[in-house]
Amino acid sequence: MNIQVLPEHKLSSVAPLKQCNVEKKEVELILVKDQNGVQYTSSSIIPTPTSGHCAGPTRPEDDRETWGKKIDFLLSVIGFAVDLANVWRFPYLCYKNGGGAFLIPYILFLVIAGMPLFYMELALGQYNREGAATIWKICPIFKGVGYTVILIALYVGFYYNVIIAWSLYYLFSSMTRELPWLKCGNSWNSLNCTDPKSINGSILGNGTSYAKYKITPAAEYYERGVLHLHESRGIQDLGLPRWELTLCLVVVVFILYFSLWKGVKSSGKVVYITATMPYVVLFVLLIRGITLPGAMKGIRAYLHIDFKRLNNLEVWIDAATQIFYSLGAGFGVLIAFASYNKFDNNCYRDALLTSTVNCVTSFFSGFAIFSVLGYMAYKHGVDIEDVATEGAGLVFIIYPEAISTLPGSTFWAIVFFIMLLTLGIDSSMGGMEAVITGLTDDFKILKRNRKLFTFATAFGTFLIALLCITNGGIYVLTLFDKYAAGTSILFAVLIEAIGVSWFYGVDRFSEDIEKMMGFKPGLYWRLCWKFVSPAFLLFVVIASTLTSSVLKYDEYVFPHWSNVVGWGVAMSSMLFVPCYAIYKFLSVSGTFKERIAYCITPEHEHHLVAEGNVRQFKLRHWLAI
Repeated sequence: MNIQVLPEHKLSSVAPLKQCNVEKKEVELILVKDQNGVQYTSSSIIPTPTSGHCAGPTRPEDDRETWGKKIDFLLSVIGFAVDLANVWRFPYLCYKNGGGAFLIPYILFLVIAGMPLFYMELALGQYNREGAATIWKICPIFKGVGYTVILIALYVGFYYNVIIAWSLYYLFSSMTRELPWLKCGNSWNSLNCTDPKSINGSILGNGTSYAKYKITPAAEYYERGVLHLHESRGIQDLGLPRWELTLCLVVVVFILYFSLWKGVKSSGKVVYITATMPYVVLFVLLIRGITLPGAMKGIRAYLHIDFKRLNNLEVWIDAATQIFYSLGAGFGVLIAFASYNKFDNNCYRDALLTSTVNCVTSFFSGFAIFSVLGYMAYKHGVDIEDVATEGAGLVFIIYPEAISTLPGSTFWAIVFFIMLLTLGIDSSMGGMEAVITGLTDDFKILKRNRKLFTFATAFGTFLIALLCITNGGIYVLTLFDKYAAGTSILFAVLIEAIGVSWFYGVDRFSEDIEKMMGFKPGLYWRLCWKFVSPAFLLFVVIASTLTSSVLKYDEYVFPHWSNVVGWGVAMSSMLFVPCYAIYKFLSVSGTFKERIAYCITPEHEHHLVAEGNVRQFKLRHWLAI
């Protein structure tokens, strides 16, 4: 042992190590000993925290990478939360559910549930510096929730990447003098294809809205030219993957891989483009949109206030589900992103800022969408309700058709599909990062081979996504969209909220936040975490279950067996919660009471179980706020 006298001024540089489970790492640390008034140093091995819980300002720094700049993190969170749904779902929901009146339940649910859940996940990730699975060292029995959200994020990647590939295909197709969906007479058109100029209110008088009129050039280009849906008889008749879409999907997967392979150091730079571009494009499209005839009619319809609609329970259910899915809590992404923050980062301010930006973006996009829908209604002499729609029908049929009639249509089409591409890419990056971070933090062999694992994850999503680019692929995509992240994600976040607020404890969670930022969350946030947010999630789970309808795509009703498969997909992720809880209970030793105690006590406090001092067995723990 190499021994020498340590100067007096060196004493303060050695931080005390708290008790924690450690994994040894081959580096040198100066340890101070005091023997007979003489201080010594020695070469030894520094511990780094693994499953332990060394918290607070004296917590030793691990080797976890951090964001290059604070703006990288903010843009990544905004880029993930602001996705295609902000453009293709919120504006239509707002219009359908009373216009401006819809903002009342929407903002209410944002304040009492959306923001608190958003804040909770950012704080969880930042304090524990772990992914969605390993953060549950705070209450081991709930680790199955982490695997649930990781699997859901993986499922979403299967079909979300396909929608991005469609956008890329449309972008390439737009690079022509005349847009391919402008006229009939192409190889993909049917004999019934009708020139949009001849379609007016008198023809649509039979109750069919223009948005559902499937024989326009734009509608046929989407369903027959891109999807080849006419060549499939249903979900049982998929056919082979379309080679053009396969190439687009390959490009999308490569973009994702090279954005993520080096971790947040690489993805944090990509979002400078993908997170900001949609705002530039939306602003440009809005300026162009409001100059079109009929635009103000569309905007007035979008903002029309109908308070009577608030008497309808469906409006409140729509607001609750939209605020939940829009903010993206529960996919493990916010936890993963926040885990790369510096320990003392102000995640409270981040939560308020990014969740507000997301919701304002949703509202703002409605002006760009409805100014163009007003123009479409004016062109065909119909009401706004005849052209208003949501989802793929809006961004791949109605909006492209409107663009094709404008001077400089090629430019506007390219701009629009670049926006869709960037909206999708950073959201997909977030989902894949949640999977990669969640599993690499849990399995060290994957962390040591991150680049290879990132490639395997991207390639795996590509293989499954091939099912969605066959002739009947839209049916597979519809099934995934309904079941992969429907009831299952609501269930997962409900259990997550209960695990943090009740089992770990809001008071202890608040103390963790105080160690990071120097102040405790106010009473409002603690009440929301413990009572309001779980109640909100329970309401949404019950409402989504009761209002669940038979799986359909337009007029096609899915066979019964496909619904069974869908529920199988949903249950495959949800079953991780009870299965892991049973496994954890059986894997620990001791009496029944001791096993329960080990399962619900944070790992760094397991020594207290042997002493019989279990916090969760005391009434004070459950009443604390």
